[in-house]
Amino acid sequence: MIRILVTGSNGQLGSEFKYLSPDLGTIEFVFTDIEELDITSKEAVTSYFQDNKFNFCINCAAYTAVDKAEEDRASAKLVNETAVVILAEVTKKFDVKFIHISTDFVFSGSKNTPYLELDSPDPINFYGKSKLKGESLALAINRKSVVIRTSWLYSSFGNNFVKTMLKLSETKDELGVIIDQVGTPTYARDLAEVVLKVIQSDKFISGVYHYSNEGVASWYDFAQAIFDENNINIKVNPIPTEQYPTPAKRPVFSVMNKTKIKETFGIEIPHWRKSLSKCLEII
Repeated sequence: MIRILVTGSNGQLGSEFKYLSPDLGTIEFVFTDIEELDITSKEAVTSYFQDNKFNFCINCAAYTAVDKAEEDRASAKLVNETAVVILAEVTKKFDVKFIHISTDFVFSGSKNTPYLELDSPDPINFYGKSKLKGESLALAINRKSVVIRTSWLYSSFGNNFVKTMLKLSETKDELGVIIDQVGTPTYARDLAEVVLKVIQSDKFISGVYHYSNEGVASWYDFAQAIFDENNINIKVNPIPTEQYPTPAKRPVFSVMNKTKIKETFGIEIPHWRKSLSKCLEII
């Protein structure tokens, strides 16, 4: 029996692990969020690991309010850096393999070909900087760490772009959506299943991996696909980033190359449109 601690389990990805868990007979999950375990307290985390034996820890917890992070840097740093260091130190102490979820926002977006794991990170907002620091420290502290960078995450659980578009369509006849930021939507259930494949693989190879669904889209393309799949008649206008200014700058290109994770763990990745259809059926 494999015992796995999932932190940040009330979020989109953590909720997908909860959904999948009943069908995984060889895996026992322990789900925690801030109410059960304060991962910003080393004393609390150490005590928790002393009382419970784990083989893996999956850290789904993150401060993801990208714009708010520009002002509330202390909170972003506490969750995205300090808590990650604590988890890395404690998992190392108790010989637990550590899987940490990171982001495409560690890159500047200045490339025009998919980002490789070996490309130099260069975040352009504080959220990206805090996530980069966290993943770097995790790998440095616990050598049995896997960092998985993902992008444009959505789910039938929690709040996300898909749900926002559907909600707006209830009261709007027309929407403006950014067309000059390009990336790949990622269905959180697909990501959860890949993390489980990494855990169940006979080779746990530490390092950084990229995972998103296949394909490329702008936010405009993503929104149009959501409405098309649901047969929602709404006019979507493509707008440039400059017409929708935000406190935090966004990468204009954040498509990631997934060759490493596919070859290392023998996985196939579905196209983002196919996964979107599955999620919308559930919603």
